[in-house]
Amino acid sequence: MLTIEEPKPTFTVNPKRFLLWLFIVTIIMMFAALTSAYLVRSSDGDWLKFDLPPMFMASTAIILLSSVTIQFAYWFATNNKMNLLIASMAVTTILGLLFLYLQVKGWGQLVDEKIFLGGRYSNPAGSFVYVISGLHAFHIISGLIYLLIVLYSSIRGRVNSTNLLQIEMCTTYWHFLDLLWIYLFVFLQFNN
Repeated sequence: MLTIEEPKPTFTVNPKRFLLWLFIVTIIMMFAALTSAYLVRSSDGDWLKFDLPPMFMASTAIILLSSVTIQFAYWFATNNKMNLLIASMAVTTILGLLFLYLQVKGWGQLVDEKIFLGGRYSNPAGSFVYVISGLHAFHIISGLIYLLIVLYSSIRGRVNSTNLLQIEMCTTYWHFLDLLWIYLFVFLQFNN
């Protein structure tokens, strides 16, 4: 007697979602290397101790708030509340821009304290703060571009309860950037 086996279900991941997670893992590895190098270099003895600029605390509050607004955007998309989705995406984008603005103001506060990136008057401690926060700011810019793409798709009606991949990925990436900044801020606060 011939028996036919039922095919076993396979675990599949959307290729775009897989690439996003691969990108996130790559970013984690890069910042792990930077924070490890920071710890190793700080033990050399010529490390300048200074307080992080107050604007970094303000930017941390802003990025936390932006995580709330993008989560609302996702919830609104799942419930087809298009006007609220668009408004939440717009607010998240504005908060992301405000985060970048506050980061730049924070770098200005570092300059006011005579803490520079490279050059004759610099110290490795200050350079690490600029590089780490600047690299994170670069990733925020990439997140803002993605936010604008999803906002445009939302306005065009392409994001809704039956088409959530784009906003799911954008929400995941934005939450990741938020958590990454919190880690970096706490790391710099306690190791500086």
